[in-house]
Amino acid sequence: MILKRVKVNAGAIMGINCYIIQDEKTKETMIIDPGNVPENLIEVLDAMQVKMKYILLTHCHGDHIGGVSKIKEKYGGKVLIHTKDALGLKDISINLSTHIGLEPIILQEDARINDGDLLHVGNLEFQVIHTPGHTCGSISLYCEQEKMLFSGDTLFRGSWGRIDLPTSSFEDIIASITNKLIKLPADTIVYPGHRKINNNWRRKNNLYR
Repeated sequence: MILKRVKVNAGAIMGINCYIIQDEKTKETMIIDPGNVPENLIEVLDAMQVKMKYILLTHCHGDHIGGVSKIKEKYGGKVLIHTKDALGLKDISINLSTHIGLEPIILQEDARINDGDLLHVGNLEFQVIHTPGHTCGSISLYCEQEKMLFSGDTLFRGSWGRIDLPTSSFEDIIASITNKLIKLPADTIVYPGHRKINNNWRRKNNLYR
């Protein structure tokens, strides 16, 4: 597996982690949360000779979805989002695109995903975990064979995502972390939507400090 992290910006939001996952043999590729499309992201994708299969959105906020149209136009791929966040792709009062200084973002998903769904990129398998809280349709994506979790804005290093936005819930995000994510194997590496990657996230005081 090839994994690239490219930091992108979107409006007033800085440092969004965009992840590119590629199966080495087939070149099938999935991109997670293309915040926008700066030149360095295009350079990486071109150099990887991607065969774009999925444009995976962990949730519907504008800072994570701003580059979807350009990526899809240039490389193809199916836009995937959880059923409960699909409305946010078409409603700027939910995706908050103008709130963070972007042009209004209106998108159409190609398919809706749900808890327990499996996505395949070449020989790689990823499980969709519905982790509501930051938004009602937030997801995390887990790859057991590579021991990695892409947590979107549900879980950061030492904290969690904002819960004061449309469709967010403090109770839900805590339940998602404690009932789903914390039960994953201790050697799981967490790749969040913002901030640093966390490879020792279950140590005492690391998650909740």
